[in-house]
Amino acid sequence: MGLNKKSVDDINVKGQRVLCRCDFNVPLKDGKITDENRLVAALPTIKKLIADGGKVILCSHLGKVKTEEDKQTKTLAPVATRLSELLGQEVKFVASPVVVDDTVKAAVDAMNDGDVILLENTRFRAEETKCGEDFSKDLASVADVFVNDAFGTAHRAHCSNVGVTKYVDTCVVGYLMQKEIDFLGNAVETPVRPFVAILGGAKVADKLNVINNLIEKCDTLIIGGGMAYTFLKAKGYEIGKSLLDETKIDYCKEMMDKAEKLGKQLLLPIDTVTIADFPSPIDAPIDTVTVDADKIPADREGADIGPKTIALYSDAVKNAKTVVWNGPMGIFENPTLATGTKSVAAALAETDATTIIGGGDSAAAVNQLGYGDKMSHISTGGGASLEFLEGKELPGVAAANDK
Repeated sequence: MGLNKKSVDDINVKGQRVLCRCDFNVPLKDGKITDENRLVAALPTIKKLIADGGKVILCSHLGKVKTEEDKQTKTLAPVATRLSELLGQEVKFVASPVVVDDTVKAAVDAMNDGDVILLENTRFRAEETKCGEDFSKDLASVADVFVNDAFGTAHRAHCSNVGVTKYVDTCVVGYLMQKEIDFLGNAVETPVRPFVAILGGAKVADKLNVINNLIEKCDTLIIGGGMAYTFLKAKGYEIGKSLLDETKIDYCKEMMDKAEKLGKQLLLPIDTVTIADFPSPIDAPIDTVTVDADKIPADREGADIGPKTIALYSDAVKNAKTVVWNGPMGIFENPTLATGTKSVAAALAETDATTIIGGGDSAAAVNQLGYGDKMSHISTGGGASLEFLEGKELPGVAAANDK
């Protein structure tokens, strides 16, 4: 996988029109941004392009656009307003239902060096997600240089991150993308060892390729969350009413055999916190009974890792040099069943290893628990980070120029 990409530090865009694809897919409520983390994360790249004296043209998608009504509610106008405040200079919003039209081209022609404009939601054009040629060319028509800083969509080949690169000669990655490649990509391809991977989450099916790839790459693979019970079943344990991926039992056996053949350590829960029924509502108070992993009662289900397992897993990360974590250890939305996930986060916060959190629920858990600043890297893309961990080439990364 070619991970040595040209970045914004390898070029100077003075006087050039720079189309910069950001991830401004922020949550909106009544037209107000409720979480601006993604805007703040985009600032370093935007500021670098302004400092160079580029004419900076920002673009992004926002949500899914299926209906005309979506076009009323999923406009990027509020993003331009907030970005202007964060940057301390005007970000001019050029609204066009087709994203790039003559009004937009005129606005770009009128730009001075260091000016910033924001285009409308790229998904207002239906062909965005199909990587349609016409829209790719429209986007390229306002760009001398293309910068991709949107890791969250790097696993999708769309017009605004991949299609456009066919018609622009200079295509580089921004600081956010660079950080994802440095940490996630290189952690998996060239890790500093010992390399420990922790996988959680509900279903084995969601992580098939990840498990397979990481067994080859890591020294120790730790399994928690709902998917651990299918592994326990594959070991011949009775798992009661715990989550079971019936069709994946053989796969789990295969993976355990593979780990053994390769001399890798595959750790499974040795005790589990059980409940009588799934909590309803999910955060309701709930009674638990902790049992050894091979003694789960027939009428109960596993819902979190137990204290012995927490000690085992925490110990495994102590001497690691690289740790990648994706997926919670239990039903962490419930305070009673969040102990396993919290304990893993705490263990990662204390280790000297490079700690990489692979997006999604684990990122949310780490941030909620206040450990965000203790991790080396928290990925901004759930789906994209999973595909990186599978060892797949991401179209959005591949499309940038190699060094």
